[in-house]
Amino acid sequence: MEVRTELYWESNNKYGEELCGDKVEAVQSVEETIMVMADGLGSGVKANILATLTSKIAVTMLKQGSSIEETVKTIMATLPICKVRKIAYSTFTIIRVDSFGNCYIAEYGNPPVVLLREGSVIKLNGTVRKIEGKEVREHRLKVQRDDIFIVMSDGVVHAGIGGILNLGWQWENIAQYIEKVSKVEHTLGGLVKLLSTATMNFYMDKAGDDATVAALKIIAPQFVTVFTGPPQKPDDDEKVIAHLMRKPGKKVVCGGTAAQIAARVLGREIETSTEFIDPEIPPIAHIKGIDLVTEGVLTLARTRELIMRYFDPCAQYKELRQLEQKDGASRLARILVDATDVIFLLGRAINPAHQNPDFPKNLSIKLNVVRELAEILEKMGKHIEIIYY
Repeated sequence: MEVRTELYWESNNKYGEELCGDKVEAVQSVEETIMVMADGLGSGVKANILATLTSKIAVTMLKQGSSIEETVKTIMATLPICKVRKIAYSTFTIIRVDSFGNCYIAEYGNPPVVLLREGSVIKLNGTVRKIEGKEVREHRLKVQRDDIFIVMSDGVVHAGIGGILNLGWQWENIAQYIEKVSKVEHTLGGLVKLLSTATMNFYMDKAGDDATVAALKIIAPQFVTVFTGPPQKPDDDEKVIAHLMRKPGKKVVCGGTAAQIAARVLGREIETSTEFIDPEIPPIAHIKGIDLVTEGVLTLARTRELIMRYFDPCAQYKELRQLEQKDGASRLARILVDATDVIFLLGRAINPAHQNPDFPKNLSIKLNVVRELAEILEKMGKHIEIIYY
């Protein structure tokens, strides 16, 4: 079983602090995903530095093949010493999942990871070992699709202490809440947002500590193939359409010429919509067997803009509504955001319209727009391939 991952996180700063003492770092690739949530000692600038160093070191070293022992030793040797408490550390949680579904979790000092599987929370029982005198709890397990791992800093479990709740929001209570809300909220961003909002409610919007919720969901690979731009050689028309149709997953055609090529080779009609949902974006069309048919460079440029907004993890939940619009760019952005693997079949024939001096200067030619779009998607952890025709 091949798997991919979806990530989402949200942090709330301690009341009165400009910087968060928690830090989440993640890297995603076809081979594996590594997510690290670090909680620096104390709060404010010092905590932020400790957490940033810890998360950056852990992600970088693990990605390069270092063992957990080497990683922890490097973290301990690198962190600055607190002059007041004479200790230097940041608690951390590491989750590593490969494409075959093997999962490794290392926890040091943070609340236990929550595993939500088929609507129920499972408490993981790992093994403890000492590394550099520190007790690190490890878990090794095989994941299932739709598993959700939720990582919290201690600011979440301490929410409400001395106020609404005498002992804070205990782990067991949080687990029950997650089970309850997961029955009505099925998006990862929505689940994290609800948990984060509940935490701030217990703090009465004045958090006594930095509070971070980070989630990792196991998903099936989602394949998308996008054909845009006519091939340089007209003889390649059939070849590119055959390539498009044999690929698994969703199929998208961008551009009038590309749509005409697809319709001609497939022997199917193009049905053009007359509905202008967004006056700046040309309407979509329909070809049987193709999931989405849009105009070319204007739509791709707007798609790039939408996905750039979505790229900021803190903005993701807010941007979800924008991607629910029905215009061609929003539909394409939604498809690409949901994808894990994207192939662009990019024709290199020059479109004379794109060289017109009257053409808007802020729009790059199609090739550049697609390349920039591919770069953004790759930074989001998606596997991208561009095949030129």
